[in-house]
Amino acid sequence: MNHADLVALLKPGVQEKGGRWADLGAGEGAFTMALADLLGPEAHITAVDKDANALQALDHRFEARVADFTRPLDLRDLDGVLMANSLHFVRDRAPVLEAVRAMLRPGGRLIIVEYGSDRGNPWVPHPFTYPQWETMAARAGFRSTRLLKTVPSRWLGSMYAAVSEL
Repeated sequence: MNHADLVALLKPGVQEKGGRWADLGAGEGAFTMALADLLGPEAHITAVDKDANALQALDHRFEARVADFTRPLDLRDLDGVLMANSLHFVRDRAPVLEAVRAMLRPGGRLIIVEYGSDRGNPWVPHPFTYPQWETMAARAGFRSTRLLKTVPSRWLGSMYAAVSEL
């Protein structure tokens, strides 16, 4: 997927410019840059990844934080959190989703991007389908979960973006 594809995948979930967001599991920042295009230059985005080398690829306009998003991050009152192809690395997602809820301000949004499969592989160990996400999000206290977009993927058949609100 190219940059325009990533922007198109996230676009229905971003309702306004600006704000404070975090990209958890940002890697080299492909989705971080797509999010930044949608939020505009007035936004503050914290890109979090445990791989310091990957974060070095990011533009200096982002706050890069070397950290494991499954551990406390001391992020609060965020307008949104993006987790693009990162939550499938976590087997027990409930504590992570609880921590994400604590990061968000009331009305905040969680956008996830995930493979549309319930069977993983060594590179994507714990993917989950959109119906599974609806259930997980509700259990974690999120509401208004909706599917944003689905695209074909050569790796696990499809990829989707979804948004859930606090």
